[in-house]
Amino acid sequence: MFPTCCRIPNSALSYSSVISSGEDMAGAAGGSNALFCKNMATSLVRKTKLLSNRAARIRVAKGDKPVTYEQAYHPHHIGHRKGWLSQHTSNLQGEDGAAERVVEDVFIRRFMYGTFHGCLADEVVIKRRGNLLLICAVMIQKLLPSKFYFLIGYTEELLSHFYKCPVKIEMQTVEEKVVYKYL
Repeated sequence: MFPTCCRIPNSALSYSSVISSGEDMAGAAGGSNALFCKNMATSLVRKTKLLSNRAARIRVAKGDKPVTYEQAYHPHHIGHRKGWLSQHTSNLQGEDGAAERVVEDVFIRRFMYGTFHGCLADEVVIKRRGNLLLICAVMIQKLLPSKFYFLIGYTEELLSHFYKCPVKIEMQTVEEKVVYKYL
């Protein structure tokens, strides 16, 4: 059933003044009033809340909070000032498998965080080039180099068997976490 339309007086343009029956409001309103549907009035009230995007933003503090390059820029700067953390062709128009790539990326990131626990200095970048899966990461030097090499080989072999494609890990090590700037 379609929503009942009603007239809202100019003096009472608030959500609480919307009356569900059109006959009662039509008789009470009179004059040059705007015609609104009940659902439209509800959406107009909620519209201001939808436009306030605050997700994934780092709040500016006293200048003592260290942030990385990825955290320093807001989400709407992706593609302008910072790049995507997952590069593949499934997001192009007409391509299938975008949802599968997202699930695979989440699994790979969680697997990397679990395997190299406490050693990741920044976000993991996943690139797909043809059949090759390339994982780029910056690590903190908390382990011996021989343990890093073992974990790299372990991760490459296990992910290669999971996804039935060659997996390569490009890793760079730093002594401590890289601070881009302080907020």
